[in-house]
Amino acid sequence: MQTHQMYVNGEYIKSTGDEWIDIINPATEQVISKIPKGTEEDVDKAVEAAHQAQQAWELTPNIERGKIVRKLGDKIAENRDTFIDLLQEEQGKDYELASGEVDLAIDYFHYMSEWARRIEGEIVPSDRPNENILVYKKPIGVVAGIIPWNFPIFILARKVATALVTGCTIVIKPSQQTPNTAMEFTKLVDAMEEIPAGVYNVVTGTGSEIGNALASHKKVQMITMTGSLPAGTKVMEAAAQNITKVNLELGGKAPAIVTQHADLDLAAKAITTSRLANGGQACTNAERLYVHESVAEELSQKLIQAFEATKLGDPRESKDVTMGPLISQDRLETVEGMVKDAVSQGATVATGGERADLAGFFYKPTILTNVTHDSDIMREEIFGPVLPMTTFSTIEEAIDMANDTVFGLSSSIYTDDLNEAMRVVNEMKFGETYVNRENFEAVQGYHAGMRQSGLGGADGKHGMEDFLATQVVYMQYKK
Repeated sequence: MQTHQMYVNGEYIKSTGDEWIDIINPATEQVISKIPKGTEEDVDKAVEAAHQAQQAWELTPNIERGKIVRKLGDKIAENRDTFIDLLQEEQGKDYELASGEVDLAIDYFHYMSEWARRIEGEIVPSDRPNENILVYKKPIGVVAGIIPWNFPIFILARKVATALVTGCTIVIKPSQQTPNTAMEFTKLVDAMEEIPAGVYNVVTGTGSEIGNALASHKKVQMITMTGSLPAGTKVMEAAAQNITKVNLELGGKAPAIVTQHADLDLAAKAITTSRLANGGQACTNAERLYVHESVAEELSQKLIQAFEATKLGDPRESKDVTMGPLISQDRLETVEGMVKDAVSQGATVATGGERADLAGFFYKPTILTNVTHDSDIMREEIFGPVLPMTTFSTIEEAIDMANDTVFGLSSSIYTDDLNEAMRVVNEMKFGETYVNRENFEAVQGYHAGMRQSGLGGADGKHGMEDFLATQVVYMQYKK
């Protein structure tokens, strides 16, 4: 069993506190590692180190920063099998998803490295003679990154690669449930002499203490956090003390609409992936299904067949496992309680609806029918392998129900009618809409939510620009 330390100013250090957090393998319920329960003093040390390193890192030529970011991707690739195994152990990912996440992290570092030569400003015409208006894009400064437990190496890549290539230093807080991949990545950073001390720092601990200390710190210029709506609200409250910029990806309640013009085989396959990927523990997962009444029975049968074909188990024991456990006992009990409440409100369990007879935190893939749109399970984020479905008779009705939520991250529409697809795309109030495909974003796109699903975004040009500040220079010259 590994005992980790924090990483500050280019070296491993002990926490100023003396408490530890056990890391649990959710498939076996065994303790696999320990991390320090950090303190506010630990945060101060890490932020100060990042602050001291900021100016020199900012002045490092962009191309040199880009080379370092690309090399980090190369180093993950060299240790690919190690990261896959850690993901399977600490988070319970099946092999296909774990290997896909590691490959996506590699791709993210490589992709972001290419932006080193593409960070551009503007020259704007002035109203005055003998003057140019120059618009510069500069690093925002010290960034604090809060990493979630559900995609711990990919979202680390999303935050670290973007910060470093834009010239920002960073302090990350890995999830207290899945920190092992972050600590393995930190070994790669520590071995690279090209990365100056203080550019990358890690503080471990709880969100309530470390997350709050980072968000409220006067020397942090931006806090980027992926997590739940309640956690994001607390981060915003803490950041408001210093008017610190926030970049938040929060919860989702993604609707999937299937019309009478859909390819039902395609829809069933894509929705199964979109619901059960990562055990339903992703903010972009399809969380509720609206099906045209004329095809509801046929689609439900196809979905039941696909859900029941899912192979549960410890992913480290077999590559044939297609869905691992939920992350914790608390998450298991929450999902179980939501299904029981839905049934009490009139829903019918078409398949699943109970814990799997396995060690660990397993819940069977579940489909609920006869669910009303106003029931709790259609309105609250489930974050588990449960798909509630209801029917509609007109596309107007489907759009209205899909938009009737406080969230606005992901959505999807299944139809072979182009006019129908375009109407839904134009009227949906979500940051992402997937047409006839599973829910998962691309590194060159833009991952962002509306309403209570967050502020700012990630990926692509627009995500990169969130780490930049704008300076305007009014340049007079003599003729």
